[in-house]
Amino acid sequence: MDKIIEINNLTKNYGNHRGVTDVSLCVNKGDVFGFLGPNGAGKSTTIRSMLGLINFTQGEIRICGMDVRKKHREILQRIGYMPSECWFYQGTTVLEILKMSAAARQIQCDEYRNFLCEKLNLDVSRKISELSLGNRKKVSVVCAMQHRPELLIFDEPTSGLDPLIQKNFFELIYSAVDDGATCLLSTHVLSEVRTNCNRVAIMKEGKVLCTDTVENLTRANSKRIKGLVDGESVDYLFSGDYQKLFSELSTHDISDISIEEPSMEEIFMHYYGGK
Repeated sequence: MDKIIEINNLTKNYGNHRGVTDVSLCVNKGDVFGFLGPNGAGKSTTIRSMLGLINFTQGEIRICGMDVRKKHREILQRIGYMPSECWFYQGTTVLEILKMSAAARQIQCDEYRNFLCEKLNLDVSRKISELSLGNRKKVSVVCAMQHRPELLIFDEPTSGLDPLIQKNFFELIYSAVDDGATCLLSTHVLSEVRTNCNRVAIMKEGKVLCTDTVENLTRANSKRIKGLVDGESVDYLFSGDYQKLFSELSTHDISDISIEEPSMEEIFMHYYGGK
């Protein structure tokens, strides 16, 4: 399986401020890879290190088999990147920005650009200064996708987008992946990862806590126990020796019981020290 992103022991220090520490992960060709964690977890620092926007302290990053420190220009030609905050020249129109973005890559992509704008309901005649946050996000999506890159990197892409446009956005991702692209989706929205990604890395305080398929994470070792025991309702997560659990339960009066898989939200809170 081709590795599109390989990060090994990435560390970025900001003096007295925390960056990221010993981050390692791998994204395979054709993945829609969820990069999950709250704001400040280190996701954007990792992405900016991948893109060469900041110099990292130690470690290795390879994109499409190339070292980001040695093949920076070649790598950027194969990437479409959408930052979490979208700012453009205020006096320009949407169309001017999109054409400027394509010209910077020396690529003719009018037909696909028009398709993307229609799918996202983006009016290219409007000036940037007139746009809401959601519409600026749409411009950024088109800038990232219109040249049909091999690797798509989105940093918190859906904030400000209405539900219908969010649906269309993910349909565009699926279509790009079907055509051979790979996608890294950085987000703090659990439902986006659960619904749209096949693999996920969970970050906390600058470190990767786990990397796995979404299917495996939701089929976790812990189970949710619900029931009526000794006349009282019980509802808790259990992780341990099931024989001991059953032995303990056998000493109680059980009127009703169920053993279920935990939700993605419960798994996430497990890694973040919640109940």
